[in-house]
Amino acid sequence: MSSVLRPPALHYFLSLRVMSLASRMLASQHAKLAAVKGRDLRDPVAPTPLSFEDPQAFRVKSWWELMRALGVFRLCSFPTLVNNCGKVMTFTRTILGKQAFAKVLRPFVYAQFVAGETEKEISESMEKMSSLGLRPMLAVPIEEDLGESTGERRYNDNLAAMLECVRMSHCNSWSKDPMMQLKITALVSPELCVKLTCLLKEQQYDLDLLVGAMNSEAVVFPGLSDSENTHFLCGLRRLDQIGEASINKVRILVDAEYTYMNPALSLITMAMMKKFNQDDAWIWNTYQCYLKESRDLLLEAIRLSKDLSFCLGVKLVRGAYMDKERKLADKERRTDPIHETWEYTNNCYNGSLDIMLNLISQHPDRYKIIVATHNEESVKRAVARMDELGIDRNGGSVCFGQLLGMCDHVSLTLAQQGFSVYKSVPYGSVDDTLPYLVRRAQENRTVLQGIRKERDLLRQEVHRRVKEKITWAK
Repeated sequence: MSSVLRPPALHYFLSLRVMSLASRMLASQHAKLAAVKGRDLRDPVAPTPLSFEDPQAFRVKSWWELMRALGVFRLCSFPTLVNNCGKVMTFTRTILGKQAFAKVLRPFVYAQFVAGETEKEISESMEKMSSLGLRPMLAVPIEEDLGESTGERRYNDNLAAMLECVRMSHCNSWSKDPMMQLKITALVSPELCVKLTCLLKEQQYDLDLLVGAMNSEAVVFPGLSDSENTHFLCGLRRLDQIGEASINKVRILVDAEYTYMNPALSLITMAMMKKFNQDDAWIWNTYQCYLKESRDLLLEAIRLSKDLSFCLGVKLVRGAYMDKERKLADKERRTDPIHETWEYTNNCYNGSLDIMLNLISQHPDRYKIIVATHNEESVKRAVARMDELGIDRNGGSVCFGQLLGMCDHVSLTLAQQGFSVYKSVPYGSVDDTLPYLVRRAQENRTVLQGIRKERDLLRQEVHRRVKEKITWAK
């Protein structure tokens, strides 16, 4: 593995920089000169360090968008409200009725975090996003957890929704290199994923076995009952249809979920990578850096990609299921899978980021990453390392991602600096997206409660506009 992580040779850096823009060529020459002389040389044409302190990022927002964001973020700062938002919304829906509740929710929380319901509404949201230099990463808000399985008919309906998402992502010219998100538990039952995870502790499934099942071969998986085997075959063929529809068109980012099913999800994702990622990374896997095992899982995926000669796409996140994971570990009296401190999680995230960026600097066509974070320091670190390694800001190997309706001061600043920036964009009716919104609010409560800076920047923009109006009136 040490060879995988070895820093790239000087001649490789030289070849990359020769192909860079003139300004970056000059910056590179100064940096190399400084290294030879053994001293720090401040290059006057080096890229300006990123700053996320400027409220001008919000000048593109309308008055209503500013006030709506301030109101929603204020509500999200109350832990009790966030923790009980599902109950509050259910009670309100019961009192108001389905239609009235939808009318109340639509202009506020729904409009802040959801692109729309119809393709026309989604297109309008995406076109505005594109005009700001941002790229959509569409997300169909369907998923299941234990006890929520609804049968093959529902999974086939979910498949149709996913294929429609592939079509919309590809056919509309919203961005270069379109992406979409996929939850495997929308197509394969969580119960089966949990059983597979248990089986994987005792035996390994050959990826060729799963690829064969995707290719409609009559495969029998050891340890599964006849009905489970039949369902698994159907699930793999549904995933194969998505892979076939997306290759050379849309990049599929497979979400990680809970630790009690993640090994099975990674197994399925790796099989998809082996089939569809021979020439480019069309299927990506997610690595949750709040997990103690995440670095080892990433290194194992890198080893596997080298051994089996497929391209590796990585979505790097900190994680969103911390409270449930810890409660479950305590209930089952097993070791907490989450890092003990925030600092350990940060170290894991930054270390994993460095591993991937080093690989990308050597093999930009074989490895890809989306730095999916709202953490400004991680974003700055990624940008600094990209510049050091000569990685093209808009070359397609490295991109950044944040949630729609959040962290716009980071997203817009990155886009203005020429980076590829994606926003995770759920869409659908109020009824369809409500469970999604509740789960995201509860899973991201730490982020939601830590958006004071974004609220401050929004207020600064409001004050600037008010002052401008008063000055103009005089």
